[in-house]
Amino acid sequence: MTSENSVSDSVSDNVWLNQEQQDVWLNIWSMRVWLPARMDAQLKADSGLSNFDYFALAQISMAPDRRLRMSELAELSDMTLSHLSRVVTRLEKSGWVRRVPDPTDGRATVAVLTEEGWDKVVKAAPGHVEQVRRLIFDNLTDEELRVMGTAMEKIIAALDPPRMPRV
Repeated sequence: MTSENSVSDSVSDNVWLNQEQQDVWLNIWSMRVWLPARMDAQLKADSGLSNFDYFALAQISMAPDRRLRMSELAELSDMTLSHLSRVVTRLEKSGWVRRVPDPTDGRATVAVLTEEGWDKVVKAAPGHVEQVRRLIFDNLTDEELRVMGTAMEKIIAALDPPRMPRV
């Protein structure tokens, strides 16, 4: 091999992505970076919440009795317990969440949405949903949405996250 040869000349072609795969991968990369930043900016501007704050509040608000075990909330939000603990501490300081021992297992902690927290998530939700629609769903046909949903399910399954039933 001479120095003029490209890296791809030294590795079999089946190692590299073809052009279509590379284009899709770059789009996934961009969406992975840009989407959270755009969602975070909208939430901070409209509600003073981070994306993580809103997601935690929303998940607790959808749980039975607006109560959710911290471990379940960590799995749903794909946060480590330590990261989630920092988020919930911020939410507690704002009066939107309180932590209580789990009555069925004293070793566990439950995050409980306060009335102020409920009011906060109810006020933040319309702007968040509008942003989700504008950035994602308004740009897709019904068929594209179905295909994207199926594709994302397959990708998520390959990533093998803990599978929890949605509340």
